[in-house]
Amino acid sequence: MTTGFGQSTVLGYPRIGGNRELKKAVEAYWAGSIDAAALERTAAGLRAEVWQTLRDARLDAIPSNTFSYYDHMLDTAVAVGAVPTRFTRLGLSELDTYFAMARGVDTEPALELTKWFDTNYHYLVPEIGPDTVFAANPAKALAEYAEARDLGVRTRPVLVGPATFLLLAKSPASSGEPFDRLDDLVETYAEILRALADAGVEWVQLDEPGYVADRDPTRITALRDAYTRLCAVERRPKIFVASYFGELGDALPALLDTPVEALGLDLVAGGPGNLTRLAGAGPLRGRTIVAGLVDGRNVWRTDLRTATASGAVVTGLADHVAVSTSCSLLHVPVDLSSETSLDPDLRQRLAFARQKVDEVVLLSRALRDGAARLPEPLPAAPAGWRDTTVRSRLATLTPADRRRGPYPERSAAQRARLDLPPLPTTTIGSFPQTDELRRARADHRAGRLDDAGYRQRMRTEIEHVIRLQERLGLDVLVHGEPERNDMVQYFGEQLAGFAATGHGWVQSYGSRCVRPPIIYADVARRAPMTVEWSRYAQSLTDQPVKGMLTGPVTILAWSFVRTDQPLADTADQVALALRDECQDLERAGIRVIQVDEPALRETLPLRAADQKAYLDWAVGAFRLATSGVADDTQIHTHLCYSEFGEVITAIDALDADVTSIEASRSKMEVLDDLAEIGYGRGVGPGVWDIHSPRVPSHDEVVEALRRAVAAVPAQRLWVNPDCGLKTRGYPEVEASLRHLVAAAAEVRGG
Repeated sequence: MTTGFGQSTVLGYPRIGGNRELKKAVEAYWAGSIDAAALERTAAGLRAEVWQTLRDARLDAIPSNTFSYYDHMLDTAVAVGAVPTRFTRLGLSELDTYFAMARGVDTEPALELTKWFDTNYHYLVPEIGPDTVFAANPAKALAEYAEARDLGVRTRPVLVGPATFLLLAKSPASSGEPFDRLDDLVETYAEILRALADAGVEWVQLDEPGYVADRDPTRITALRDAYTRLCAVERRPKIFVASYFGELGDALPALLDTPVEALGLDLVAGGPGNLTRLAGAGPLRGRTIVAGLVDGRNVWRTDLRTATASGAVVTGLADHVAVSTSCSLLHVPVDLSSETSLDPDLRQRLAFARQKVDEVVLLSRALRDGAARLPEPLPAAPAGWRDTTVRSRLATLTPADRRRGPYPERSAAQRARLDLPPLPTTTIGSFPQTDELRRARADHRAGRLDDAGYRQRMRTEIEHVIRLQERLGLDVLVHGEPERNDMVQYFGEQLAGFAATGHGWVQSYGSRCVRPPIIYADVARRAPMTVEWSRYAQSLTDQPVKGMLTGPVTILAWSFVRTDQPLADTADQVALALRDECQDLERAGIRVIQVDEPALRETLPLRAADQKAYLDWAVGAFRLATSGVADDTQIHTHLCYSEFGEVITAIDALDADVTSIEASRSKMEVLDDLAEIGYGRGVGPGVWDIHSPRVPSHDEVVEALRRAVAAVPAQRLWVNPDCGLKTRGYPEVEASLRHLVAAAAEVRGG
């Protein structure tokens, strides 16, 4: 019988700190205001706080090496020596090389950034080619294990598993599949395992979420062979293979066919399928099953009695069962105790990371001692959380409410109304969020700045942004969104059915953190949300100004969503609110309205069998939001940082007049996907990577545009950055936009 794992664990914990201490320290290091030693002191303090918190909660098995300065996939690339030579030849320190890979430098663009499965976390895509020389570098894992040990905490180091690492990597053009290097990479992992064993590590966690998506049989066999080989390493820790975000499918029996000592299963997102496979696997002698019974991705309290029943099923199948979260708690805020302003009816139904640890411990005790001492279930939701008016509107919808006129007719009407040149230039929406803007919003919330003063401060910034765009020569302008803290949170704070947290920060990528709102009731628009600012911006210029909205799918994806009704119903409720907003913008004289859906691909189910149903309601919600305007009002949408080739037909089905899409880091690869399906509407592939501080040169932008013109007729091509500009500073924004406008003029002129 496998022993020593314990009966309770988590797969990971938030690493940013309760007050975003890591974000502040990392950005201070980038700005040159602290040195590497000061940054590491902050990091060490955060790591110690996490380990002590988990120990004090009486968690049996505690992970380490889950801390990251930027991204755990990037950390794994460093651990296996997969640092592209274009970064090693820069001659930077190890830390600065790491950040160069994440953010780029003047002479080298960063690694590609994309979504981590179906979450709003972004990971950096490793570059793996046939010439990549893997080399074991376990220094970080060993150092963190030693740090925890010195605090009296024995931990389990965590790495992304070799198969998932390669499944998520990319190769340089025409240089084979990264997965073809699995045999080589397994040897590197074997060296890491030996180094960990020499340091006294008893267990190691290797994450293989890549197999909750559809994989062909050869890659499942390769997974089995890889872990058979790793288990044959003579001097190694016990291996815990963790999966999450769904069902393992055929990979589950493949892993059970290896000698791995523990296997983790998501029994929230993949519960029924994983339980069925587990029951059919035969005797599980000498094996620990780590049952992911507590949802690591949403903020609702666990139904402990239902979870205990699922855990009891697993207990009947395996020699040893440990209770865990369904995935890392990276995806939820740190601690509910900071949220003193939430409505008590809502607050009692929530659990953040710290509270989910307590749930794990409670469930492990219930499985051992019985469920008698579990808390009573919560009462039914208050009646006031139900909006009969919204539900009546949804009940009377017809297919015509999700349909606009034919695109050729719309396009002609829009050309006549807008009178834009070929290759029109624009931005995605936001402009830099300065310290002064953030201070003004904070002062207004705190009552230190009255409504009139706040309105004037926002108007001053809007005028500055409009005049800057006119001076730079952009064709379609934006108001810059100075009033918005975040593209989802802003709307959540104005829509009924949403609650905003005060400290519910979650890492999105690197130092970027967001506070996802909580959808707890029926959604309705109380009043116009953006019209005042868009109307004012349009009054300042004769050029068209885009109204800027966030789409229904993205609002759902970047919120914590209620689980008591289908996502499709909640999406349509949000879509109705946005439909009303689009119509009010149109009445205010706005000729172009952008409804962003960057999460369209992100929310795609990982198994193909589930994808059509999702895409049907996701596309339907977007069209419900955007189909209430006249044909001569131009609807834009924006998508970024996902593998959009997988949803390219759905992008077409959105029926937006113009789609702007991230393309700079991926070298315009999405254009081939659009050409393949015969996409015939406007498209703006991003020509400037705004997630890097580097300013693209004029020649770079020209080259990107020439690649785009080769794939898309110039009359349908727009010129824009990859994403909004809120994280950038004005000097780099002005320089980059000047290059963008000049490059468009050069390519426009032939």
